[in-house]
Amino acid sequence: MSLSRPSNAFDGLATDESYFEREKAKLIEEISSNFEELMGHTNVLNRKLEEVYGVGREFTTISALWGKFSDLIKEQQTELAQSADIGVPGTGSSNFTSSVVNNNNQQQ
Repeated sequence: MSLSRPSNAFDGLATDESYFEREKAKLIEEISSNFEELMGHTNVLNRKLEEVYGVGREFTTISALWGKFSDLIKEQQTELAQSADIGVPGTGSSNFTSSVVNNNNQQQ
């Protein structure tokens, strides 16, 4: 009788191990499928990021061109401001206030 008891206990462990093995295999299968799905989504994300980066690279030449244009305009504005006297446009003279003062001084 003592021999049958360990045998029953061993049989009980054997069924638990087989259940454990089944659950382990099921979980490994689920993890594998989820991992494959994750890899697929990661590849899609990688392709989208490469597309966005490619579009950004297409605009670098346009951005550089507009930057040079902006720099040229700033240079011209500073050169004009340095070379021209400040006056009122359309008055016929570069400095309207000095011509008015000169006219008043000449009349007196």
